[in-house]
Amino acid sequence: MKNGIFHLITGTALAVALSASSAYAQKKYDTGATDTEIKIGQTVPFSGAYSVYANIGKTQAAYMKMINDQGGINGRKVNLIQYDDAYSPPKTVEQIRKLVESDEVLLTFQVIGTAANAAVQKYLNSKKVPQLFAATGASKFTDPKNFPWTMGYNPNYFVEGRIYGTYILKEHPDAKIGILYQNDDLGKDYVNGLKAGLGDKAAKMIVAEASYEVSDPTIDSQVLKIKDAGATLFYSATTPKQAAQAIRKIHEIAWKPIHILDINASPVSATLQPAGLEASKGVISVQYGKDPADPTWKGDPGLQKYLDFMAKYFPEGDKMNTVNTYGYSTAQLLVQVLKQCGDDLTRENVMKQAASLKDVVLDLGLPGMKINTGPNDYRVNKQLQMMKFNGERWELFGPILEDAGPAG
Repeated sequence: MKNGIFHLITGTALAVALSASSAYAQKKYDTGATDTEIKIGQTVPFSGAYSVYANIGKTQAAYMKMINDQGGINGRKVNLIQYDDAYSPPKTVEQIRKLVESDEVLLTFQVIGTAANAAVQKYLNSKKVPQLFAATGASKFTDPKNFPWTMGYNPNYFVEGRIYGTYILKEHPDAKIGILYQNDDLGKDYVNGLKAGLGDKAAKMIVAEASYEVSDPTIDSQVLKIKDAGATLFYSATTPKQAAQAIRKIHEIAWKPIHILDINASPVSATLQPAGLEASKGVISVQYGKDPADPTWKGDPGLQKYLDFMAKYFPEGDKMNTVNTYGYSTAQLLVQVLKQCGDDLTRENVMKQAASLKDVVLDLGLPGMKINTGPNDYRVNKQLQMMKFNGERWELFGPILEDAGPAG
C-alpha cells in the first residue's frame, strides 16, 4: 500500500513537473510582455512642422483599440504607448529612452521619419529592442547585417529611385533631369537610386542638382536654378511641405516639365491640395496601396473593411486620406507579426517573425502584391506601380514593378 501511495505521489509530482515544464516551454516573455499584455512604444509628430503625419499614429491607436475589443492578440491586449517627438531627433531620443527604460516596452513600432529613426537606431540595436517597421525607406533601415534589430516599412528609397531611373530611360530617354532633394538620408538615397537606374546615362542626363534643409522656409531658388539649367524633367526627392512648394512654384512660372514625385510626398491631402489640384495635374509617382478615393476599388472587400473600421473607430479621421490608409496597413502588419509570435513574445522572436513573412496580403495592398521578408532581406514593400495625378485623384498605370536588386 505504501508502495502504491509512493508511486502515486511520484507519478503526480512528475506529471506536475512535466506540465510546468511544458507551460514554460510554450510561453516565453521578454520585458513588455505578459500573459495579458503586449506593451509597444512609438513616437509620433503630433505637433511641429510635420504634424501632417500625426494621423498615422491616431489611426494605429484606433486599430489597436479595435484589436483589443476583439479580444487582443492570442488573448493579450495591446498597450500602445505614444509620445510626441514633434519630428525633432533630440526629442525622439529622449522619448525612445523613456519608452525602453521607464515604460519597458517589448518593442518600438513605426517611429516616423528618417532623421528620427537614425537618431535612435544604434541605441535600440545596442539594447536589442526591435525597431519595427520604421516609417522610413532609407537603406540603412533594411540592413540586417549591420542593424539586425531594425526593419523599415516604407519602400526602400534607393530601390524606388532605381525604378524611376528605369522608367525614365524607357519612357523619356531624351530627358534633361533636374533634381531637388532633401539634404539627408531620404534625399540622398533617392538620388543615388535614380543614378543607379540610369546607369551610365546618368552623367549626361542629369543637368542640375539642388538640395535643401528641412528648416528652409522655401525652395523657390532651387526650383529656378533647376529650370535655368534647361531641365525638362523635374525629379522631386522631398517631403510634403517642400513638394507642395515646388509644385506651386513650377505652376506659377508656367514651366511644364515632366514631374516625378517620390511616394512620401504623394498624399493628396498633405501635398497636392496645399499645392493646388490643378497645379498638381500630371505629376507622376508610385503606389503600393489602394487609394480610397479611386473608384476602381468601389466594392473591394479590403477597402470596405478599412472604411468600416474608420467609421467605427476613427470617425473624426478623413477616410480618404492616404496617411490614414498607411496607418491602417502598418498596424495590420504588426498584428500579423505578433500573431505569428504565438506565446514566444521575446524580442528575438519578434524580429524572427518579422523576417519570416510569407505571401502576406494586406487589406489595402494592390492586387497581386504580397509581402515576403527573409533573414537577409528586411525589405517589406518591394513591389510598386506607377501612377499619375489627373487633377482630382491618382490613376494607376503600367504593370506591377518588382525590384529584386540589392537594397542600396
